[in-house]
Amino acid sequence: MTARTSLSRWIPLAVVAALGVLLAAGVWLSRNPDRDALPSPLVGKPAPAFKLPVLHEAGRLVSSADLRGAPYVLNVWGSWCPACRDEHPVLTRFAETKRVRVIGFNWKDEHADALRWLEQFGNPYWMVLVDYDGQVAIDWGIYGAPETFLVDADGVVRWKHVGPLTDAKIAGELVPALERLEARP
Repeated sequence: MTARTSLSRWIPLAVVAALGVLLAAGVWLSRNPDRDALPSPLVGKPAPAFKLPVLHEAGRLVSSADLRGAPYVLNVWGSWCPACRDEHPVLTRFAETKRVRVIGFNWKDEHADALRWLEQFGNPYWMVLVDYDGQVAIDWGIYGAPETFLVDADGVVRWKHVGPLTDAKIAGELVPALERLEARP
């Protein structure tokens, strides 16, 4: 038996072992409750500059600079997003508190579809900005919907959540982040 023949006998075993390790890692990740907690490089840094059209006001553009002066929650959504539908009643309840401006960030959607979706489910947003081609979303590091950001009055991102908001997430993370902003001199 040559060394090459001996080595080739171990290759299938090595492949099976590698697949086993990958499977075990996948199982562990699926049970890890923090698997969706993705750190954002934007937290603590200025929000990316943008100038986007307003969904309900043809021809009007709003820039990131226009939003400064008071904190806001930026919620990324699309009519094509099933998880956004699940999140919508939770977001609506939060927006009704009027604690902070809730701004919609309609991402890669058709204009008519976005309008129809808001007509059907209600519009909790103070304003809806539209990123038709998804270019601004790249600067924000958005890779899916829904995603939610808290931006302070100076335009600095203070909090980010990936996935649908829940009442528990709002009470346990977003509201405390708002309270920290309110407590600042």
